[in-house]
Amino acid sequence: MQHFANHSEENYLKTLYKLENKQIKKVNNIALAKDLGLNPATVLEMVRKMNEKKLVDVLPDKTIQLTEKGKKKALLIIRKHRLWEVFLVEKLHYKWNEVHDLAEQLEHIESDDLVKRLEAFLGSPSVDPHGDPIPDETGKVKKIKTQPLTDVALKKKVTIVTLANTSNDFLKYLDKSGLNLGDVIEISDIESFDKSLTVLHKKNYITLSNEAAKNMLVTSPQTPLQRRGAK
Repeated sequence: MQHFANHSEENYLKTLYKLENKQIKKVNNIALAKDLGLNPATVLEMVRKMNEKKLVDVLPDKTIQLTEKGKKKALLIIRKHRLWEVFLVEKLHYKWNEVHDLAEQLEHIESDDLVKRLEAFLGSPSVDPHGDPIPDETGKVKKIKTQPLTDVALKKKVTIVTLANTSNDFLKYLDKSGLNLGDVIEISDIESFDKSLTVLHKKNYITLSNEAAKNMLVTSPQTPLQRRGAK
């Protein structure tokens, strides 16, 4: 039973970190319950337990915040998740839209030695298959300044480095378009009617919806990036 309790706590911490990282101003019991798909009463009890363990603080206005201790633990869970995603894509040849649920299960294995060996085996990757940075063993994250493709000026070359949306449907959409992380593209046209974009990619022109473009995060072509592995 303790294993399942730890499993549940780790999911709470990871979800809180995700919500805070989205810069949602007020993460309360209702917002957390909605994201986890749980009853608010169930969430309230877990938050109480995490508060006792000094993993979260509950402010007078009911806002829930990770403490430094809680944030570090959340980042170490995320570290395991992203390393497992790299392993599944690069070594077992899963597609990048197939690995999230599997990594959700593998991230709860409690072995620091296994994580160290996994990282070494993979060659200490800096990002996961979706371009998200992998925290180091102390929980530190190296961030790269990016912007949505929709904010890029005409005729400017940029590199696709990560995604704001990693849903199964969006990843399949990118596969069909032929675009990968690490690819250099140039915006050749912006449609005034619906703000869709036409980009030049390896001598080919590709049309992207505004919704797709805003979920593609880019930076200058000079920024180094580890490409995702074989699909």
